[in-house]
Amino acid sequence: MASSWTGRRVRLRAIEPDDWAAFMRFADDDGRRGSRLDLPRSAESYRTWATEQAVAPCEDDRFRLAVETRATGELVGTVGSHRTGPRSGWFEFNVTIGADHRRRGYATEAVVLLLRFMFAERRYHKCLAAVFDHNEASLALFRRLGFTEEGRLREHVFVAGRHHDLVLMGMLADEFDQRHTTSES
Repeated sequence: MASSWTGRRVRLRAIEPDDWAAFMRFADDDGRRGSRLDLPRSAESYRTWATEQAVAPCEDDRFRLAVETRATGELVGTVGSHRTGPRSGWFEFNVTIGADHRRRGYATEAVVLLLRFMFAERRYHKCLAAVFDHNEASLALFRRLGFTEEGRLREHVFVAGRHHDLVLMGMLADEFDQRHTTSES
């Protein structure tokens, strides 16, 4: 492993202003899957968002990183910490991989790199993830990584024309350490 931000398949890096087109494509891909229906956004809104992300400060350990392949340097998704409870030692994260790049191990590796940083370097005690109950791929990913279902908010979100449960998954730092060695990604 070349750095703490590099695994066998992916490298995590800062978002650059030129990444806007890839993020617009990822949003279009998700819209076609029927998981949610968002209002159309302009190319300019994606340009502005990427530019803002490129210069955004990391406040309270909340940040977003680009996920790119090591083989080609292509941007395939994003991973980041979006809510933190520093006093209690928990954080929430999310990961998104573009539709054309799923099922190649990119999400697994990106999440492991992120968790290793947050647990080992930032000394958080617990990681939380909230997943729609119909997102079987993400639920399977989190279970494989060692997350435990901690709760379920029944019919909590309205997506694709109906209400869905929101599944709350959690992992403690020592559980991560037992499953994932320092050299593994």
